[in-house]
Amino acid sequence: MFKIGEFARISRVPVKTLRYYDEIGLLTPAEVDRFTGYRYYSADQLARLNRILTFKDLGLSLEQIARLLDEALTAEQIRGMLRLRQAEIAQEVNEAQARLARLETRIRQIEQEGLMSATQVTYKTVEPLTILSIREVVPSVEQMGPRISAAFGRLYGFIGQAQARVAGAPMVLYHANEQSGGYEFHEENIDTETAAVVDPHSLPVEVPAGITRRTLERTGVASAIHQGSYDTIEQTYAAVGKWMEGSGYHISGPPREIYLRGPESGVPAQEYLTEIQYPVERVK
Repeated sequence: MFKIGEFARISRVPVKTLRYYDEIGLLTPAEVDRFTGYRYYSADQLARLNRILTFKDLGLSLEQIARLLDEALTAEQIRGMLRLRQAEIAQEVNEAQARLARLETRIRQIEQEGLMSATQVTYKTVEPLTILSIREVVPSVEQMGPRISAAFGRLYGFIGQAQARVAGAPMVLYHANEQSGGYEFHEENIDTETAAVVDPHSLPVEVPAGITRRTLERTGVASAIHQGSYDTIEQTYAAVGKWMEGSGYHISGPPREIYLRGPESGVPAQEYLTEIQYPVERVK
């Protein structure tokens, strides 16, 4: 048997907490000296205390813990609860890391606000392009990178197998959101079209299921080159938007990100080159 102070040291739980657990009937001493009032605990009670601490880590109230202890859950049932909570915490950590990354990006944007005015935006005409593409709705921004990489892998895998000729840099088009009907940015359910520009005369008659062959029509675009990591690309988007507002244009089609130089080139992120194109028309 252990005095309360000794039991506290062994269990690494404060004496004050043990006394409180006794008061509410959650963990009563194995024995109380009727003359001195000293509390004594047995080693067998460590198992119950460990379950109390485990349930606390799961975020349960002491009242809920008391009910669970009365149900005498098996070790396997508790293990299952812990695994579920472990998965929930891992998801929370991933979401927090994503928020942290976005916050760091916003800080860099604020620090580089003066650079937006230095971004050169031009109007140009883009001739018709034949593309092979995969269109999908990506559930969240965090999943964009892996989904787009997988789509490019499939597209260029087919192009290589078919011995077709690439006729331009890879791109992603961002289509209008069904709910809003516009081309504004969304963090969820992003309607993307990952595309490879090809020579139409080099393509086979049929393409695999899930891959679409189509033509992007001739169009005028507002264009700007972004140099650097994709984490800072918003400042170039902002520069294009400011130019459109000042020049009397509005968006007339899905914006495009054209990857002139990216991770596949082996260069550091600060040397990536991405062209942003917004199909535009004059405001009437």
